[in-house]
Amino acid sequence: MGMTGPEAGRGSGQAMHIVILAEFAVASGGAEKVAVESAHGLARAGMDVTFIHAIEGPADPLLDHPKIRRVCLGNTDIWNRPALEAALSGIWSGNSAARLRAVLSALPQPADIVHLHQWTRSLSPSVFPVLLDSGIPLVVTLHDYFLACPNGVYYRFDQDRPCTLTPLSASCVAAPCDPKSRFHKAIRVGRSIAQNRALHDHHLHVIHVCDASIRRMGGLLGSLAVTHHRIDNPVRVETGVRADPAAGKAIAYVGRLTREKGADLVAEAARDAGMPALFIGTGPLEAELRAQPHVEMLGWRSPNEVSAILVRRARALAAPSRWFETGPLTVYEALAVGLPVVASDRSGAAEKVIDGVTGYVVAPERAALATAFRNLDVIEAQTLGRAAHAHYWDTPMSIDAHADALSELYRRIARNVSPIPTDVFRKPG
Repeated sequence: MGMTGPEAGRGSGQAMHIVILAEFAVASGGAEKVAVESAHGLARAGMDVTFIHAIEGPADPLLDHPKIRRVCLGNTDIWNRPALEAALSGIWSGNSAARLRAVLSALPQPADIVHLHQWTRSLSPSVFPVLLDSGIPLVVTLHDYFLACPNGVYYRFDQDRPCTLTPLSASCVAAPCDPKSRFHKAIRVGRSIAQNRALHDHHLHVIHVCDASIRRMGGLLGSLAVTHHRIDNPVRVETGVRADPAAGKAIAYVGRLTREKGADLVAEAARDAGMPALFIGTGPLEAELRAQPHVEMLGWRSPNEVSAILVRRARALAAPSRWFETGPLTVYEALAVGLPVVASDRSGAAEKVIDGVTGYVVAPERAALATAFRNLDVIEAQTLGRAAHAHYWDTPMSIDAHADALSELYRRIARNVSPIPTDVFRKPG
Protein backbone atom coordinates (compact mmCIF):
# COMPACT_ATOMS: atom_id res chain seq x y z
CA MET A 1 0.00 0.00 0.00
CA GLY A 2 1.32 3.44 -0.86
CA MET A 3 0.29 6.92 0.25
CA THR A 4 1.00 10.04 -1.76
CA GLY A 5 0.09 13.69 -1.63
CA PRO A 6 -0.19 16.10 1.27
CA GLU A 7 -2.00 14.97 4.38
CA ALA A 8 -4.46 17.79 4.51
CA GLY A 9 -6.09 18.49 7.84
CA ARG A 10 -9.40 20.09 8.71
CA GLY A 11 -7.86 23.45 9.45
CA SER A 12 -10.62 25.28 11.30
CA GLY A 13 -12.46 22.00 11.87
CA GLN A 14 -15.30 23.02 9.57
CA ALA A 15 -14.40 21.09 6.41
CA MET A 16 -15.98 17.68 5.92
CA HIS A 17 -13.67 14.76 5.24
CA ILE A 18 -14.86 12.63 2.31
CA VAL A 19 -13.37 9.26 1.41
CA ILE A 20 -13.81 8.36 -2.26
CA LEU A 21 -13.23 4.70 -3.13
CA ALA A 22 -12.66 3.60 -6.72
CA GLU A 23 -10.66 0.91 -8.45
CA PHE A 24 -8.46 3.16 -10.61
CA ALA A 25 -7.03 6.65 -10.18
CA VAL A 26 -7.35 7.42 -13.90
CA ALA A 27 -10.30 7.58 -16.28
CA SER A 28 -10.21 3.95 -17.41
CA GLY A 29 -13.99 4.16 -17.67
CA GLY A 30 -16.89 6.41 -16.83
CA ALA A 31 -17.04 5.42 -13.16
CA GLU A 32 -13.42 6.32 -12.47
CA LYS A 33 -13.69 9.51 -14.51
CA VAL A 34 -16.59 10.63 -12.34
CA ALA A 35 -14.76 9.58 -9.16
CA VAL A 36 -11.66 11.59 -10.09
CA GLU A 37 -13.58 14.67 -11.18
CA SER A 38 -15.79 14.51 -8.07
CA ALA A 39 -12.70 14.38 -5.86
CA HIS A 40 -11.22 17.40 -7.60
CA GLY A 41 -14.47 19.36 -7.41
CA LEU A 42 -14.96 18.60 -3.72
CA ALA A 43 -11.38 19.60 -2.91
CA ARG A 44 -11.80 22.82 -4.87
CA ALA A 45 -14.96 23.48 -2.84
CA GLY A 46 -12.92 23.26 0.37
CA MET A 47 -13.55 19.69 1.49
CA ASP A 48 -10.81 17.35 2.66
CA VAL A 49 -10.69 14.31 0.36
CA THR A 50 -9.00 10.96 0.72
CA PHE A 51 -9.01 9.20 -2.64
CA ILE A 52 -8.51 5.44 -2.22
CA HIS A 53 -7.91 3.45 -5.40
CA ALA A 54 -7.51 -0.30 -5.37
CA ILE A 55 -5.36 -0.96 -8.43
CA GLU A 56 -1.79 0.21 -8.88
CA GLY A 57 -1.10 2.53 -11.79
CA PRO A 58 -0.90 6.17 -12.85
CA ALA A 59 -3.05 8.89 -11.36
CA ASP A 60 -5.00 11.65 -13.08
CA PRO A 61 -3.40 15.10 -12.62
CA LEU A 62 -6.74 16.30 -11.21
CA LEU A 63 -5.85 14.39 -8.04
CA ASP A 64 -2.75 16.57 -7.52
CA HIS A 65 -4.58 18.99 -5.24
CA PRO A 66 -3.44 20.12 -1.77
CA LYS A 67 -6.70 18.95 -0.20
CA ILE A 68 -6.59 15.48 -1.77
CA ARG A 69 -4.71 12.65 -0.09
CA ARG A 70 -4.29 9.64 -2.39
CA VAL A 71 -3.92 6.09 -1.13
CA CYS A 72 -3.37 2.94 -3.23
CA LEU A 73 -4.32 -0.49 -1.89
CA GLY A 74 -1.81 -2.19 -4.18
CA ASN A 75 -4.24 -4.57 -5.90
CA THR A 76 -4.04 -5.91 -9.44
CA ASP A 77 -6.85 -5.99 -11.97
CA ILE A 78 -8.82 -9.22 -11.62
CA TRP A 79 -8.52 -9.82 -15.38
CA ASN A 80 -4.73 -9.95 -15.05
CA ARG A 81 -4.75 -12.78 -12.50
CA PRO A 82 -4.75 -16.57 -13.01
CA ALA A 83 -8.23 -17.90 -13.71
CA LEU A 84 -8.86 -19.67 -10.39
CA GLU A 85 -7.47 -16.81 -8.31
CA ALA A 86 -9.49 -14.30 -10.33
CA ALA A 87 -12.68 -16.32 -9.84
CA LEU A 88 -12.28 -16.73 -6.09
CA SER A 89 -11.11 -13.19 -5.39
CA GLY A 90 -13.84 -11.81 -7.63
CA ILE A 91 -16.45 -13.37 -5.37
CA TRP A 92 -14.72 -12.43 -2.12
CA SER A 93 -11.30 -10.84 -1.68
CA GLY A 94 -10.14 -11.07 1.90
CA ASN A 95 -6.95 -9.23 1.01
CA SER A 96 -8.88 -6.25 -0.31
CA ALA A 97 -11.00 -6.13 2.83
CA ALA A 98 -7.95 -6.27 5.10
CA ARG A 99 -6.10 -3.57 3.14
CA LEU A 100 -9.10 -1.28 3.12
CA ARG A 101 -9.69 -1.78 6.84
CA ALA A 102 -6.08 -0.88 7.56
CA VAL A 103 -6.27 2.28 5.45
CA LEU A 104 -9.52 3.45 7.05
CA SER A 105 -8.16 2.84 10.55
CA ALA A 106 -5.02 4.85 9.73
CA LEU A 107 -6.78 7.95 8.40
CA PRO A 108 -5.31 11.09 10.00
CA GLN A 109 -8.82 12.41 10.60
CA PRO A 110 -12.24 10.75 10.89
CA ALA A 111 -14.24 10.41 7.68
CA ASP A 112 -17.73 11.92 7.48
CA ILE A 113 -18.80 10.01 4.35
CA VAL A 114 -17.43 7.13 2.27
CA HIS A 115 -18.41 7.33 -1.40
CA LEU A 116 -17.97 4.11 -3.40
CA HIS A 117 -17.85 4.23 -7.21
CA GLN A 118 -16.84 0.71 -8.28
CA TRP A 119 -15.91 -2.60 -6.69
CA THR A 120 -16.04 -5.35 -9.34
CA ARG A 121 -12.60 -5.13 -10.97
CA SER A 122 -10.56 -5.83 -7.84
CA LEU A 123 -12.24 -5.00 -4.54
CA SER A 124 -15.14 -7.52 -4.55
CA PRO A 125 -18.15 -7.46 -2.18
CA SER A 126 -15.76 -8.10 0.73
CA VAL A 127 -15.35 -4.34 1.12
CA PHE A 128 -19.01 -3.82 2.03
CA PRO A 129 -18.77 -5.25 5.58
CA VAL A 130 -15.65 -3.15 6.16
CA LEU A 131 -17.42 0.01 5.05
CA LEU A 132 -20.74 -0.71 6.71
CA ASP A 133 -19.25 -1.81 10.03
CA SER A 134 -17.13 1.34 10.17
CA GLY A 135 -20.13 3.40 11.21
CA ILE A 136 -19.40 5.93 8.46
CA PRO A 137 -22.39 6.63 6.18
CA LEU A 138 -21.91 4.89 2.83
CA VAL A 139 -22.90 6.43 -0.52
CA VAL A 140 -22.76 4.40 -3.75
CA THR A 141 -23.07 5.89 -7.24
CA LEU A 142 -24.87 3.52 -9.60
CA HIS A 143 -22.89 3.84 -12.82
CA ASP A 144 -24.31 0.48 -13.92
CA TYR A 145 -26.50 -2.32 -12.56
CA PHE A 146 -23.99 -4.39 -10.55
CA LEU A 147 -25.85 -3.70 -7.31
CA ALA A 148 -28.66 -5.86 -8.75
CA CYS A 149 -27.58 -7.68 -11.93
CA PRO A 150 -24.77 -10.28 -12.05
CA ASN A 151 -23.38 -9.12 -15.42
CA GLY A 152 -23.77 -5.48 -14.46
CA VAL A 153 -25.66 -4.16 -17.48
CA TYR A 154 -29.03 -5.96 -17.22
CA TYR A 155 -28.57 -7.15 -20.78
CA ARG A 156 -28.95 -10.51 -22.55
CA PHE A 157 -25.71 -10.80 -24.51
CA ASP A 158 -26.94 -14.12 -25.86
CA GLN A 159 -29.98 -12.41 -27.40
CA ASP A 160 -28.67 -8.88 -28.08
CA ARG A 161 -31.46 -7.24 -26.10
CA PRO A 162 -32.13 -5.82 -22.62
CA CYS A 163 -32.94 -8.33 -19.90
CA THR A 164 -36.42 -8.73 -18.43
CA LEU A 165 -35.64 -11.30 -15.74
CA THR A 166 -35.64 -10.78 -11.98
CA PRO A 167 -32.01 -10.70 -10.83
CA LEU A 168 -30.89 -13.95 -9.18
CA SER A 169 -34.19 -15.69 -9.93
CA ALA A 170 -33.97 -19.25 -11.21
CA SER A 171 -34.43 -17.97 -14.76
CA CYS A 172 -31.68 -15.40 -14.28
CA VAL A 173 -29.22 -17.93 -12.86
CA ALA A 174 -29.88 -20.34 -15.73
CA ALA A 175 -29.71 -17.73 -18.51
CA PRO A 176 -26.52 -17.88 -20.65
CA CYS A 177 -26.44 -14.09 -20.76
CA ASP A 178 -22.80 -13.38 -19.91
CA PRO A 179 -20.64 -11.77 -22.61
CA LYS A 180 -17.81 -14.21 -21.93
CA SER A 181 -19.04 -17.66 -20.89
CA ARG A 182 -21.24 -19.69 -18.58
CA PHE A 183 -18.25 -20.02 -16.25
CA HIS A 184 -18.02 -16.24 -15.95
CA LYS A 185 -21.77 -16.07 -15.37
CA ALA A 186 -21.44 -18.58 -12.53
CA ILE A 187 -18.71 -16.49 -10.91
CA ARG A 188 -20.77 -13.34 -11.26
CA VAL A 189 -23.80 -15.05 -9.75
CA GLY A 190 -21.61 -16.09 -6.83
CA ARG A 191 -20.41 -12.51 -6.45
CA SER A 192 -23.98 -11.17 -6.47
CA ILE A 193 -25.05 -13.67 -3.80
CA ALA A 194 -22.05 -12.73 -1.64
CA GLN A 195 -22.83 -9.06 -2.19
CA ASN A 196 -26.47 -9.43 -1.14
CA ARG A 197 -25.47 -11.28 2.01
CA ALA A 198 -22.95 -8.58 2.87
CA LEU A 199 -25.59 -5.88 2.42
CA HIS A 200 -28.35 -7.67 4.33
CA ASP A 201 -29.74 -5.63 7.24
CA HIS A 202 -27.69 -2.58 6.25
CA HIS A 203 -28.68 0.73 4.69
CA LEU A 204 -27.23 2.34 1.58
CA HIS A 205 -27.53 5.79 0.07
CA VAL A 206 -27.42 5.38 -3.71
CA ILE A 207 -26.94 8.10 -6.31
CA HIS A 208 -28.60 7.75 -9.70
CA VAL A 209 -27.09 9.64 -12.61
CA CYS A 210 -30.29 9.72 -14.67
CA ASP A 211 -34.03 9.55 -14.05
CA ALA A 212 -34.34 6.29 -15.96
CA SER A 213 -31.95 4.61 -13.53
CA ILE A 214 -34.31 5.41 -10.65
CA ARG A 215 -37.26 3.87 -12.49
CA ARG A 216 -35.37 0.74 -13.51
CA MET A 217 -33.15 0.08 -10.52
CA GLY A 218 -35.90 0.78 -8.01
CA GLY A 219 -37.63 -2.45 -8.98
CA LEU A 220 -34.47 -4.56 -9.17
CA LEU A 221 -32.96 -4.10 -5.73
CA GLY A 222 -35.29 -6.50 -3.96
CA SER A 223 -35.23 -6.20 -0.18
CA LEU A 224 -32.12 -4.00 0.03
CA ALA A 225 -32.65 -1.00 2.30
CA VAL A 226 -31.88 1.90 0.00
CA THR A 227 -32.38 5.66 -0.02
CA HIS A 228 -32.36 7.01 -3.58
CA HIS A 229 -30.78 10.30 -4.66
CA ARG A 230 -30.41 11.91 -8.08
CA ILE A 231 -27.28 13.85 -9.12
CA ASP A 232 -25.95 14.45 -12.64
CA ASN A 233 -22.46 13.29 -13.57
CA PRO A 234 -19.87 16.05 -13.96
CA VAL A 235 -18.70 17.15 -17.40
CA ARG A 236 -15.23 18.60 -17.92
CA VAL A 237 -15.47 20.90 -20.95
CA GLU A 238 -13.90 24.30 -21.54
CA THR A 239 -16.55 26.98 -22.00
CA GLY A 240 -14.89 28.50 -25.07
CA VAL A 241 -14.76 25.31 -27.12
CA ARG A 242 -17.31 25.25 -29.98
CA ALA A 243 -17.84 22.63 -32.65
CA ASP A 244 -18.71 23.42 -36.26
CA PRO A 245 -20.99 20.50 -37.18
CA ALA A 246 -21.83 22.06 -40.55
CA ALA A 247 -18.18 21.67 -41.54
CA GLY A 248 -17.85 18.21 -40.05
CA LYS A 249 -18.35 15.21 -42.31
CA ALA A 250 -18.35 12.13 -40.10
CA ILE A 251 -20.73 10.47 -37.70
CA ALA A 252 -18.58 10.02 -34.58
CA TYR A 253 -18.69 7.30 -31.97
CA VAL A 254 -16.69 7.53 -28.73
CA GLY A 255 -16.34 4.65 -26.28
CA ARG A 256 -15.82 0.94 -26.03
CA LEU A 257 -16.43 -0.83 -29.32
CA THR A 258 -19.11 -3.36 -28.37
CA ARG A 259 -22.50 -4.49 -29.64
CA GLU A 260 -24.35 -3.57 -26.45
CA LYS A 261 -23.16 0.01 -26.95
CA GLY A 262 -24.21 -0.10 -30.62
CA ALA A 263 -20.85 0.48 -32.31
CA ASP A 264 -21.82 -1.88 -35.13
CA LEU A 265 -25.09 0.01 -35.64
CA VAL A 266 -23.20 3.27 -36.18
CA ALA A 267 -21.08 1.74 -38.93
CA GLU A 268 -24.08 0.12 -40.66
CA ALA A 269 -26.34 3.18 -40.47
CA ALA A 270 -23.60 5.56 -41.58
CA ARG A 271 -22.96 3.38 -44.62
CA ASP A 272 -26.70 3.38 -45.41
CA ALA A 273 -26.75 7.17 -45.12
CA GLY A 274 -23.68 7.55 -47.34
CA MET A 275 -21.58 9.11 -44.58
CA PRO A 276 -18.17 8.31 -43.11
CA ALA A 277 -18.00 6.92 -39.58
CA LEU A 278 -15.28 7.91 -37.12
CA PHE A 279 -14.57 5.65 -34.13
CA ILE A 280 -12.59 6.71 -31.07
CA GLY A 281 -12.00 3.84 -28.68
CA THR A 282 -11.07 0.18 -28.56
CA GLY A 283 -12.94 -3.05 -28.00
CA PRO A 284 -13.90 -6.45 -29.38
CA LEU A 285 -15.49 -5.05 -32.57
CA GLU A 286 -12.34 -3.23 -33.63
CA ALA A 287 -11.28 -5.63 -36.41
CA GLU A 288 -14.83 -5.92 -37.77
CA LEU A 289 -15.23 -2.16 -37.95
CA ARG A 290 -11.76 -1.50 -39.35
CA ALA A 291 -12.49 -3.73 -42.35
CA GLN A 292 -15.23 -1.42 -43.60
CA PRO A 293 -14.04 1.18 -46.16
CA HIS A 294 -16.15 4.08 -44.86
CA VAL A 295 -14.87 3.62 -41.29
CA GLU A 296 -11.88 5.40 -39.75
CA MET A 297 -10.46 4.03 -36.50
CA LEU A 298 -8.52 6.35 -34.21
CA GLY A 299 -8.10 4.07 -31.19
CA TRP A 300 -8.02 5.33 -27.62
CA ARG A 301 -7.41 9.06 -27.18
CA SER A 302 -7.12 11.35 -24.16
CA PRO A 303 -10.18 13.47 -23.24
CA ASN A 304 -8.56 16.60 -24.66
CA GLU A 305 -7.76 14.83 -27.92
CA VAL A 306 -11.31 13.48 -28.18
CA SER A 307 -12.76 16.96 -27.76
CA ALA A 308 -10.43 18.42 -30.40
CA ILE A 309 -11.30 15.67 -32.90
CA LEU A 310 -15.06 16.06 -32.41
CA VAL A 311 -14.90 19.84 -32.72
CA ARG A 312 -13.01 19.63 -36.03
CA ARG A 313 -14.37 16.58 -37.77
CA ALA A 314 -17.80 15.45 -36.53
CA ARG A 315 -21.22 16.19 -38.02
CA ALA A 316 -22.83 14.55 -34.96
CA LEU A 317 -22.14 12.12 -32.15
CA ALA A 318 -23.98 8.79 -32.18
CA ALA A 319 -24.66 6.89 -28.95
CA PRO A 320 -27.08 4.10 -29.90
CA SER A 321 -26.79 1.84 -26.84
CA ARG A 322 -28.79 -1.35 -26.94
CA TRP A 323 -28.51 -1.70 -23.16
CA PHE A 324 -30.11 0.60 -20.60
CA GLU A 325 -27.00 2.72 -20.30
CA THR A 326 -27.19 5.09 -17.35
CA GLY A 327 -25.27 8.25 -18.22
CA PRO A 328 -22.60 8.07 -20.94
CA LEU A 329 -20.44 11.15 -20.48
CA THR A 330 -19.68 11.43 -24.20
CA VAL A 331 -23.26 12.54 -24.88
CA TYR A 332 -23.03 15.42 -22.43
CA GLU A 333 -19.56 16.39 -23.65
CA ALA A 334 -20.81 16.55 -27.23
CA LEU A 335 -23.78 18.75 -26.33
CA ALA A 336 -21.46 21.03 -24.35
CA VAL A 337 -19.35 21.82 -27.41
CA GLY A 338 -22.38 22.32 -29.63
CA LEU A 339 -22.45 18.98 -31.43
CA PRO A 340 -25.81 17.33 -32.24
CA VAL A 341 -26.34 13.92 -30.63
CA VAL A 342 -28.22 10.93 -31.99
CA ALA A 343 -29.01 8.97 -28.82
CA SER A 344 -30.69 5.68 -28.08
CA ASP A 345 -34.08 5.93 -26.44
CA ARG A 346 -32.83 3.28 -23.99
CA SER A 347 -30.03 5.47 -22.69
CA GLY A 348 -30.34 7.68 -19.64
CA ALA A 349 -28.30 10.31 -21.44
CA ALA A 350 -31.18 10.73 -23.91
CA GLU A 351 -32.91 12.71 -21.16
CA LYS A 352 -30.52 15.55 -22.00
CA VAL A 353 -31.21 15.42 -25.76
CA ILE A 354 -34.27 17.31 -27.00
CA ASP A 355 -35.53 15.33 -29.97
CA GLY A 356 -35.51 17.46 -33.11
CA VAL A 357 -33.98 20.44 -31.25
CA THR A 358 -30.52 19.44 -30.00
CA GLY A 359 -30.33 16.08 -31.76
CA TYR A 360 -32.46 12.98 -32.19
CA VAL A 361 -33.67 10.30 -29.80
CA VAL A 362 -34.28 7.08 -31.74
CA ALA A 363 -34.57 3.35 -31.23
CA PRO A 364 -31.19 1.58 -31.40
CA GLU A 365 -31.98 0.15 -34.83
CA ARG A 366 -30.13 0.46 -38.11
CA ALA A 367 -32.99 2.02 -40.12
CA ALA A 368 -33.90 4.59 -37.47
CA LEU A 369 -30.29 5.66 -37.11
CA ALA A 370 -29.77 5.92 -40.87
CA THR A 371 -32.84 8.16 -41.18
CA ALA A 372 -31.51 10.42 -38.43
CA PHE A 373 -28.09 10.61 -40.08
CA ARG A 374 -29.62 11.51 -43.46
CA ASN A 375 -31.51 14.38 -41.84
CA LEU A 376 -28.23 15.96 -40.75
CA ASP A 377 -27.59 18.16 -43.74
CA VAL A 378 -25.45 21.28 -43.30
CA ILE A 379 -28.32 23.55 -42.23
CA GLU A 380 -29.89 21.02 -39.86
CA ALA A 381 -26.55 20.15 -38.26
CA GLN A 382 -25.74 23.81 -37.71
CA THR A 383 -29.19 24.54 -36.24
CA LEU A 384 -29.14 21.54 -33.91
CA GLY A 385 -25.56 22.28 -32.86
CA ARG A 386 -26.32 25.86 -31.89
CA ALA A 387 -29.34 24.74 -29.89
CA ALA A 388 -27.33 21.97 -28.21
CA HIS A 389 -24.71 24.46 -27.06
CA ALA A 390 -27.27 26.98 -25.82
CA HIS A 391 -29.39 24.46 -23.93
CA TYR A 392 -26.39 22.80 -22.30
CA TRP A 393 -24.89 26.04 -21.03
CA ASP A 394 -28.24 27.21 -19.65
CA THR A 395 -27.72 24.61 -16.89
CA PRO A 396 -24.20 23.22 -17.34
CA MET A 397 -23.27 19.90 -15.73
CA SER A 398 -19.96 21.32 -14.55
CA ILE A 399 -17.61 19.81 -11.98
CA ASP A 400 -18.43 22.70 -9.65
CA ALA A 401 -22.19 22.14 -9.98
CA HIS A 402 -21.67 18.43 -9.34
CA ALA A 403 -19.51 19.16 -6.28
CA ASP A 404 -22.11 21.56 -4.90
CA ALA A 405 -24.84 18.93 -5.23
CA LEU A 406 -22.65 16.28 -3.60
CA SER A 407 -21.68 18.62 -0.77
CA GLU A 408 -25.32 19.35 0.04
CA LEU A 409 -26.15 15.63 -0.04
CA TYR A 410 -23.23 14.75 2.22
CA ARG A 411 -24.27 17.40 4.75
CA ARG A 412 -27.84 16.13 4.80
CA ILE A 413 -26.68 12.56 5.31
CA ALA A 414 -24.23 13.60 8.04
CA ARG A 415 -27.06 15.47 9.80
CA ASN A 416 -29.33 12.46 9.24
CA VAL A 417 -31.76 14.60 7.25
CA SER A 418 -33.93 12.47 4.96
CA PRO A 419 -34.36 13.63 1.37
CA ILE A 420 -37.80 13.79 -0.19
CA PRO A 421 -38.83 11.31 -1.49
CA THR A 422 -36.91 8.66 0.47
CA ASP A 423 -36.93 4.88 0.36
CA VAL A 424 -39.73 4.98 -2.17
CA PHE A 425 -38.43 1.94 -4.03
CA ARG A 426 -37.73 -0.33 -1.10
CA LYS A 427 -39.66 -3.58 -1.13
CA PRO A 428 -40.56 -5.38 2.10
CA GLY A 429 -38.07 -8.09 2.97
